[in-house]
Amino acid sequence: MTQPFQLPDFYVPYPARLNPHLESARAHTKQWARTFGMLEGSGVWEEHDLDSHDYALLCSYTHPDCDSEALSLVTDWYVWVFFFDDHFLEMYKRSQDRDGAKDYLDRLAAFMPMDLADGFPEATNPVEAGLADLWARTVPHMSMAWRERFSVSTRNLLNESMWELANINIGRIANPLEYIEMRRKVGGAPWSAGLIEYVSAEVPARIAHSRPLGVLRDAFSDAVHIRNDIFSYQREVADEGELSNAILVLETFLDCTTQEAAEASNDLLTSRLQQFEHTALAELPQLFADHALDPAEIAAVLAYTKGLQDWQSGGHEWHMVSSRYMNKEARSTTPLTLPFLPSGLGTTALDVRSVFAPRAHDLRRRSFTHVPFERTGPSVIPDIRMPFPLELSPHHAHALEESVAWCHRMGMLEPQPGDPASAIWTEEKFRGYDFALCSAGIDPDATPEALALNACWLSWGTYGDDYYPVAFAHPKNLTAAKAATARLIGMIPVDPAEALVPVTAMERGLADLWLRTAADMDETVRGEFRATLVDMMSSWLWEVENQILNRIPDPVDYAEMRRATFGSNLTMYLCRLGQAGRGIPEDIYRSGIIRSLENAAADAACLINDIFSYQKEIEVEGEVHNYVLVTRNFFDIDYPRALHICHALQAQRTEEFEHIARTQLPLLYDDWKLDAQARAGLDAYVHELQDWLAGILNWHQKVKRYRAEDLHALPQGPGPGFTGASGAAGTSVFPRLGADFGMSAVRAIDALRAAPTP
Repeated sequence: MTQPFQLPDFYVPYPARLNPHLESARAHTKQWARTFGMLEGSGVWEEHDLDSHDYALLCSYTHPDCDSEALSLVTDWYVWVFFFDDHFLEMYKRSQDRDGAKDYLDRLAAFMPMDLADGFPEATNPVEAGLADLWARTVPHMSMAWRERFSVSTRNLLNESMWELANINIGRIANPLEYIEMRRKVGGAPWSAGLIEYVSAEVPARIAHSRPLGVLRDAFSDAVHIRNDIFSYQREVADEGELSNAILVLETFLDCTTQEAAEASNDLLTSRLQQFEHTALAELPQLFADHALDPAEIAAVLAYTKGLQDWQSGGHEWHMVSSRYMNKEARSTTPLTLPFLPSGLGTTALDVRSVFAPRAHDLRRRSFTHVPFERTGPSVIPDIRMPFPLELSPHHAHALEESVAWCHRMGMLEPQPGDPASAIWTEEKFRGYDFALCSAGIDPDATPEALALNACWLSWGTYGDDYYPVAFAHPKNLTAAKAATARLIGMIPVDPAEALVPVTAMERGLADLWLRTAADMDETVRGEFRATLVDMMSSWLWEVENQILNRIPDPVDYAEMRRATFGSNLTMYLCRLGQAGRGIPEDIYRSGIIRSLENAAADAACLINDIFSYQKEIEVEGEVHNYVLVTRNFFDIDYPRALHICHALQAQRTEEFEHIARTQLPLLYDDWKLDAQARAGLDAYVHELQDWLAGILNWHQKVKRYRAEDLHALPQGPGPGFTGASGAAGTSVFPRLGADFGMSAVRAIDALRAAPTP
């Protein structure tokens, strides 16, 4: 059969190597699978199935340095997880037995006890028996923190089988952002990263959930999945009719040829690998310094990073040699190498040509060579579909006056002594921004007091987002930005008695809002609320660093950090609190369906903002954080085509939000057996998110902030004498919507005060 496209030139900068204990792992894992009933008589596999899959070869390529015992254990884990997938298919997917599937998945959690002394239930099938054995052999070597993380990732991987069960017959091709999110859920690479810790080194618990470690894991996962999709396209899409494939997703979304989609998929794979490298080289050293890691902890993180690299190249080698994949026309396995580089069996993935390939090289170059303050002309605003009706609070005027008075009291509308960067807003500008109008749309039912508080939160968040570029990005002072952020975090302690004394306008504003909003929360809720604020303020540091480096972010990293800079997590959390006391299990908010619903809404809103603010951000402020610019850079295309892509993505994320609410939430309600009150509470939460989207679009359309007439008289970039301080000669100091605090739907504040304390 003719291949549907020519395989692209892959970026493979690390050599793949083969573990010398391959044969012993093959023999061991076959006996292990037979002992636990996974072969003859299982109704799922026979011996020839296991032989043809050859998971020992996969693990020998992806874990080249571990000893025989560790390789055998990891291979057993892969045998188990693939057997589970096929077992679940036979038992529940074919029959569409959702109740049986949920009971089956719920039982598996009991086979991963944190303390082995608690024992295991009696196994009723090979999956349970195998999991009990693997857990007992693995966790004695790992900390309690790792056990908790790996248990969560294992449960997430298993539980997403319910998502597949619900979507198996939908016949719907995902949009690109949905694809990335979904593929991580069902692809297994995040789970593999946990086993890499077992094989290489466990990362210190105190940084395990930091941004750099999360980016390494996610970039690793995305690259693994996209590579698999490229090699699997012919079998999965052409032969089996599979819809979850990166090439098919881009082919459909971009309306391009299969070859063009394959090249674009490979570019995304390259971008994710380059993001991995940037994080490893630029962000890890800062992480080590910020947390004062000792040499042993640093060595552990670096060993883990190397383990992720080994898996990446080993996985590529596996695809190159496996008969399961489309690799007949792949680049020859006699690559161009240099005398001092490794050679021999298991090194075919290393090819110096891939490091200097034009597409990979150009992609990296473009990310760092953008010329800021380029002339763009007025932003073109397409017709943005909004399927949700706009409702406006009658207390808009009251909230506007209250927010103006509050900003004056906090010192946000006039320069502050000793802080030249604070001269960014005037009352005239602030009234034109009219954050109260946004509040009126996203919280139409709020009391006058709650709406005013909402408008003050929006004002503070946007002031901070405007202040950071002027105070820290322009002067290229990341150290000062970190110190300022640490001070802000000191304004919002879980225990109010531990708050620092505010000395700047930003600190005064945050301290005041924190006291007014969090005072009536119990300690647990206050801690969770605080975490959302810390995430948002930390994301401002990410923006400052990119501005200093003049680096346009990788598209996936940008999309995910954009939710943080937009304040989405804070928004969603406050909305949830508005439903307190309605019997909604807290775990339901951590389910894949709810996360997908929230991410779709957040992305749709972020895209609206970036479409409207393009001229303001790119031409006037010299920004590198904008969906349209990121799209231009990645595809190397002009503004009209990038705008078209962003507009289409915004529309599809909105449609996805509707799709999840219409088709997947009812299944979630049934799976959790929610009562009428809890269902009504979640329905109300969805309605709040709909108000949020409608209110955000209305605000962008009405505000005096993005039109050419609002911008044309403003200075275009730094002129002579620029010092990085607001008010200096030629400084371009103008509020950037950017995060705009996510247009935070603090509509929950009113309901929160009336709701019982959790």
